[in-house]
Amino acid sequence: MIMLRTLKTDCKILARKAGVWSLRQYLGFALKTTRWTFRVNEQAWPLLTSQNGQTAVVAFWHEILPLTPALWWWAEPQNPHIRLRVLISRNRDGRMIADVVAPWRIWSIAGSSDSKGKNKGGAAALRRMRASLRNATLVAITPDGPRGPRRQAQQGTLALAKLAGKPIVLVGATCTGIRLKTWDRMIFPLPFGHGTMACAPPIDMRRHNQEESRGGETFTQQLEHALDNMMHLAQQPSSMSSPAGYSQEKVALSPLSLIPSRVWQVAASVLSPALPFFLRWRQTKGKEIPARVREKMGFPSLPRGGGNLVWFHAASVGETVSILPLVAVCLAQKADLQVLVTTGTVTAARLLAQRVVNPRVVHQFMPLDVPRWGRRFLDYWQPKVAVFTESELWPNMLGLCHTRNVPVMLVNGRMSASSFKGWQRMGGVARRMLERFAWVSARSDEDAQRLQQLGATKLLETGDLKIAAPPLPVDKAELARLKECLAGRRILAAVSTHPGEEQQIAQAAKLIRRDYPDVLVLVIPRHPERGADLSVMLGYVPRRGAGQIPTEDDLLWVCDTLGELGLFFRLAPCVFIGNSLPGVLGGGGGHNPFEPARLGCAIASGPLVQNFTDAFQHMAAGVTIVSNAQELAVWARDMFANPSKRQQLGENVQHIATANADLPERLAKHILAQIW
Repeated sequence: MIMLRTLKTDCKILARKAGVWSLRQYLGFALKTTRWTFRVNEQAWPLLTSQNGQTAVVAFWHEILPLTPALWWWAEPQNPHIRLRVLISRNRDGRMIADVVAPWRIWSIAGSSDSKGKNKGGAAALRRMRASLRNATLVAITPDGPRGPRRQAQQGTLALAKLAGKPIVLVGATCTGIRLKTWDRMIFPLPFGHGTMACAPPIDMRRHNQEESRGGETFTQQLEHALDNMMHLAQQPSSMSSPAGYSQEKVALSPLSLIPSRVWQVAASVLSPALPFFLRWRQTKGKEIPARVREKMGFPSLPRGGGNLVWFHAASVGETVSILPLVAVCLAQKADLQVLVTTGTVTAARLLAQRVVNPRVVHQFMPLDVPRWGRRFLDYWQPKVAVFTESELWPNMLGLCHTRNVPVMLVNGRMSASSFKGWQRMGGVARRMLERFAWVSARSDEDAQRLQQLGATKLLETGDLKIAAPPLPVDKAELARLKECLAGRRILAAVSTHPGEEQQIAQAAKLIRRDYPDVLVLVIPRHPERGADLSVMLGYVPRRGAGQIPTEDDLLWVCDTLGELGLFFRLAPCVFIGNSLPGVLGGGGGHNPFEPARLGCAIASGPLVQNFTDAFQHMAAGVTIVSNAQELAVWARDMFANPSKRQQLGENVQHIATANADLPERLAKHILAQIW
């Protein structure tokens, strides 16, 4: 019996989904094949297209409800940031209407006027509509809905406009179709016909706060007559000229596709059956955690907390470190906020677990950019906003967020010269991704210019979160212990090293030792999992990852642990930043110089810093560039021989690195403003 009831329920659900899909397909086809004429008052145009964040209450009779998606399809291409909410009733018909139009980014607010002691959600809907209007979102309403009488306006439209302090734009429409035998004589469109939209000049409700009637007519009656006039204007032949102050245009309409690249979407879907095998291969290389690999396919491994959720995505360790201050500020400013942080690498996940111990913060791995996996991820987590970092541009995931009206922001936006050239070859894809970002905060003016050329439309002030981050944390007890163990030794840290330059660092260490026999060089690989092999290559030197402490005879110490850079920078007054010497595998590019700079270290780097050009230019006066082992040794000897010079250089870069400390607070304010 239970199975039979379950089967009946499943059949009803499937039948409803089929009905919604069929109605959407027909309605979309009919409206797309209709040849539309738009008669729009010049004052109404900036409101209907939400120019510069302007909003209005858009009002039309219930009978033209099936035609109004055409108005949205006309307005949306004219402003990538436009948003719309439509008031619908909470009954079955209202829910079906909401499901039909939702894929077109027409989102609903459920509720209708309370009557006869029944709570129909009217008060809650009014509050949500007011919040929408005050947050740059259009609100559409049918004054005679949901049950009539036909063409008799209720008080809700006027009350909403007055409460929100927004104007009303009245819309009339007609098209080739049939009149249904419903209370409102609804127009049901037929394909391949003609249609007209007429949009009146806005009514500023602030002028009617004191005067509720005029010429013996209440304002509600004036509203009814004005709506009837718009219906009459829409019924005029398209060959007739529009009244003065109206523009008239004939357009072909269709729903706006928000998927940046259909080719990428299809390719990802086709390749998806092979991707689990790819993930298993990564497991064998230690690049995936077996128990969590399904997260890369959008399956959650943790429960979602209640309340509003902000989703931050950071690709790897550097990006994760940069957003931690931003996450902390958001949590501090909104006590009921939940935060989801996704990363792409295991090392970033481990670092996050070390740095953040807060029940309001959860971590998941970012699903691969497969549409089905992305939908599964978003269905479960339902973020209110999404914050991406640096150059993390995932076409399918971004398209899914845009389709669901999830505001997307980019912080620390980075666009290197080589990446810029690559995206220019796919200009349409880049534009469709970037133009719908709620805003972009680039790390530098040069990055901002490139992102704008690719399609970003709203840019905030530039600023590098890696500069604004606080000094790296440290275990004070461990720092004291190591200082005691290494007392009397001159220490140089070679940080974020890569294959191809570590032999040069070892050679430089030997040259330094000629003048300073007590020198100790910390070799800190960018990828800690290389520690064992690196120790062997350098002559079986001690490894911190194995719990080994260097003796007085040891020249090198491989520090292959995660999350301890704050410890090493406090031990070593001199720091060389790796992935920068000629001969490094992969061509180099440098790493973030701000972390040692914030702790007052004297800094050297190789010349290959193309991934951090702006950062190194920013602190050029305090960073020494060396090209080989000999030059690195000369610099280190100079720093050891001249403590006052070393201290001055450290203070110079420290001053530069701490100059933008309030950036996380400013960005957090913009992020939280998207939640309402």
